[in-house]
Amino acid sequence: MTDTSKATAVSSTPAAAQSGDAYHPDAVEAKWQARWAEARTNEPDLERAERPFYNLMMFPYPSAEGLHVGNMFAFTGSDVYGRFKRLQGYDVFEPIGYDAFGIHSENYAIKMGINPAILIPKNIENFRRQLKRIGGMFDWRHELSTTDPAYYKWTQWVFLQLFKAGKAYRKSAAVNWCPHDKTVLANEQVINGHCERCGTAVEQRVLEQWFFRITEYADRLLADLDDKAKMDWSDSTTTAQRNWLGRSEGAELDFPLAVAVPQSDGDADEPVIRVYTTRPDTVFGATFMVLAPEHPLVDTLTTGAQRKLVDAYRKQAAAKDLVSRKVGEKEKTGVFTGGYAVNPATNEPIPVWIADYVLMEYGTGAIMAVPGHDERDFEFAKKFELPIVRVVAEPDGSADAPLEVAYTENEQGRLVHSAKFDGMAVPEGKRAITAWLAERGAGKSVVRYRLHDWCISRQRYWGPPIPIIYCDQHGAVPVPEKDLPVELPLIEDFTPDDTGISPLARHESWYHAPCPICGKRGRRETDVSDTFLDSAWYFLRYPSSDKENVPFDPALTKKWLPVTTYIGGNEHAVLHLLYSRFIIMVLHDMGYLEFDEPYRKFRAHGLIVKDGAKMSKSRGNVVVPDEYIARWGADTFRMYLMFLGPFQEGGDFRDEGISGPRRFLEKVWGLVADSCRTHADDEVRHDVLVKYHQTVKRVTEGMEELRYNTSIAALMELVNTLRTESCTHRALAEGLVIMLAPFAPHFAEESWERLGHTTSVFEARWPGWDEGLVVEDQVEIAVQVNGKTRGKVRVMRDAEEEPVVGAALGDPAVRRFTEGKELRKVVYVANRLLNLVVS
Repeated sequence: MTDTSKATAVSSTPAAAQSGDAYHPDAVEAKWQARWAEARTNEPDLERAERPFYNLMMFPYPSAEGLHVGNMFAFTGSDVYGRFKRLQGYDVFEPIGYDAFGIHSENYAIKMGINPAILIPKNIENFRRQLKRIGGMFDWRHELSTTDPAYYKWTQWVFLQLFKAGKAYRKSAAVNWCPHDKTVLANEQVINGHCERCGTAVEQRVLEQWFFRITEYADRLLADLDDKAKMDWSDSTTTAQRNWLGRSEGAELDFPLAVAVPQSDGDADEPVIRVYTTRPDTVFGATFMVLAPEHPLVDTLTTGAQRKLVDAYRKQAAAKDLVSRKVGEKEKTGVFTGGYAVNPATNEPIPVWIADYVLMEYGTGAIMAVPGHDERDFEFAKKFELPIVRVVAEPDGSADAPLEVAYTENEQGRLVHSAKFDGMAVPEGKRAITAWLAERGAGKSVVRYRLHDWCISRQRYWGPPIPIIYCDQHGAVPVPEKDLPVELPLIEDFTPDDTGISPLARHESWYHAPCPICGKRGRRETDVSDTFLDSAWYFLRYPSSDKENVPFDPALTKKWLPVTTYIGGNEHAVLHLLYSRFIIMVLHDMGYLEFDEPYRKFRAHGLIVKDGAKMSKSRGNVVVPDEYIARWGADTFRMYLMFLGPFQEGGDFRDEGISGPRRFLEKVWGLVADSCRTHADDEVRHDVLVKYHQTVKRVTEGMEELRYNTSIAALMELVNTLRTESCTHRALAEGLVIMLAPFAPHFAEESWERLGHTTSVFEARWPGWDEGLVVEDQVEIAVQVNGKTRGKVRVMRDAEEEPVVGAALGDPAVRRFTEGKELRKVVYVANRLLNLVVS
């Protein structure tokens, strides 16, 4: 390409009319998609790449409806960035796959009466067609689906590694159960007590489940969020992860039972109710305790007189879903057990209640209730006429000021009614009281996390079977790695029932299997694993998807990972991203990986809305891209999506806006035709050259920051300038085509070929700019007379005051207000303003 920084003089040749060959996107796009496939243009040499750049986008769930505009927005934005990096000289690997297991596919298959193993390949075929049509730079050699036994063989292998490392375990746990979908739901999948998928009221059940010990990694998961060398992530995403991890500093305090409890042989410790609190400074104000209905000490504490009420309440609480209990109802409910515990600070007995807003899975399943300084405890105490004691007062407030509401804005307060700790500031009181209770064996400082271990069990059919065999003699035995995959059988009766047992248990020939240790008849685990496990490691598999003997080739993994840039939706900011970080940390600790964070850079894309609302089937505003691409072409559609707004914010999809990008491409088509008839040594006006270099800088900065809309706007301004100035210099046209290539790849390829090139435009290099040509030599100065703007003059940048005044006085518009008057004062702000004071 010609060095445009050295083109200096003026071109007086008028722009020619558009050439006779009109722009036909359907023909252009079909031609170049076939050419790319034939030449293997988008297939980097993974083993010999000199500048590896792993450009990853979140792989889609292949629904029956196909990709909608929101999906295309995400994939196009990621593809634009990958193509930009390729033009900068990187070897870009951009794979694609399908997150195809899960309840959505299974429910649709149940509705259609067809096994999902038959339906899903058809959906994938449609997705593949759409992705190819949009012109993505995908390396189709490494396409994968999580439903392929060749893939989930290694998902099962990942499970076995965690089992081997002691990070996978099975326990009985309370779970949210959807009676319609017949499966366990995560708390995030329960909205106002109802299943987010089908709207059915959710129940609580206790089931045996498999868990991963992600809580053991909470400290590392939190600490790495601040390590920019490992994680250059969107602030909104790291904030979401911090909040989900939920680190808090507090104390564990022990409240002994107030009555003697018979001890079993070998049990020397008196039972205590242990609580976790972030406010140990308020322990002197704990006037009652509340336990979760499931707490193991409820039976011990419950008196005969209260037994019937307690049992009825526990049954009622068991029917509620966990989320509704966690959020709580406006009307507080609870039952007194009849038992008491001893406040370790006051040594006074306090009553013990049960209430459904306390959960066993949060904290210790028990709370010390301090109604004077907690709104929920205050409401509970008021309803059940329990004591309320103030133990924190405002700095200048009275210790005995009555409490009409809970006093919670108390971090700046001082302790009162707290024995020897009276007068202490709250932060000092926290430390002092915790230390005092620790000396007495009644407490200790602890750090806790909101995060809970990851439940991976799903009682459904459509997922990878968990590779465990149960033996009466040896218990839970892992399936030997040589026997993987444990294939999902193709069965007719795959509809789940209300037993909470997977449909796989009904498939006798699959269910029974020999114990790998003793060979006796055993039983396969019938739960399948969570789809989040499928997606927690898929990026490791992509470069090695053609390797049958390893999940990820060590040499390729070292060359290409961690992922260079990952782009996806912020709805996955917590679970998917957190789970994948955890899996990578475990595999790193086991020696399989040299890195312990999977994604160096993560950026969350925005959302596309239609008529002011997020696209969804329920709102009836989902837009399928196929008809738009058929009418306008993929390149026009890509440009329109990227022009809607900043990529990390999204925009509003409106049909009338798509014609603008099409008109723009037709203007460029004409410019390219004119440039084909221009000699390379034609001279360029200086102001046009300045505009070109300004554009290169603006476009490049916009691309790096994912502000694609501003990059496109800059290109549109450049095209308007070139047309206005009748500039058809070939070097400028080539630079324009290269900058346009990430957005409109087919169009750019065709334009590049028309300009005489025989190689792909993506073999070219991204243009640079000359800083000396970015700043214009002349500036426009506003001229005021007695404080009112009367005109404007153009002068040399950083000009001295005298020539600026001369230019202003010579301007006809200004002269009307200064002629015949005395110039008494001049106020000059360089490069901006000139004010002439006359009388």
